[in-house]
Amino acid sequence: MIENDYLLAWAAYAIAALGCLLVWCRLTNWMWRYLREPLRVLVAVWLFAPTIVDPGKDLFAPAIAVTALDLLFKVGNNAWHAVADLAIYTIIGLIVYLLLVALRWPLERWWQNRFAAKTPVVAAEDEPTMREVLARQAEPQADTRIDRNGDRRLRIEPRL
Repeated sequence: MIENDYLLAWAAYAIAALGCLLVWCRLTNWMWRYLREPLRVLVAVWLFAPTIVDPGKDLFAPAIAVTALDLLFKVGNNAWHAVADLAIYTIIGLIVYLLLVALRWPLERWWQNRFAAKTPVVAAEDEPTMREVLARQAEPQADTRIDRNGDRRLRIEPRL
């Protein structure tokens, strides 16, 4: 295998792995965020983790492919080395993900608190009761479809 064939094979694998990762992202869209993201990290690490196949020539191959082919065809002895590389890369990927979550969590809480303080809270005590609304409807000039903020009211709910 010449250098161009080697790079061409890696490019084809990278495109196929990106397609698989895209499909995996679409499959996990419905999940809870803190379950979806680690699963995506795991699949990304498993798809893109390289392992060395020939130390003399510095040739690498995808670790998941080396593991699968060595176990399926029972040729070579690179399976355990590839599994070890997969485990190391998985641990590193999850640690990096946990560090990013630990950084993101306080920032998200700060961001939510910042905007929660700016939005006005409409108290239920300020809203008119059904009796008051009906009394206003009896008056010909009152329009109860628009509240005091200028927004349209689509329905009136009774206060319990």
